[in-house]
Amino acid sequence: MGKGDKRTKRGKIFAGTFGNSRPKNKKKNKSSEKPKSEKSQ
Repeated sequence: MGKGDKRTKRGKIFAGTFGNSRPKNKKKNKSSEKPKSEKSQ
């Protein structure tokens, strides 16, 4: 494991590729976004 391993984050950075261990858009892939609550009054 390391720079030569394309399955790891460090390997993805070294290879210049993206995937599950290194997503392109971090904000879009994270599910920690809070849904907006609407007040109907």
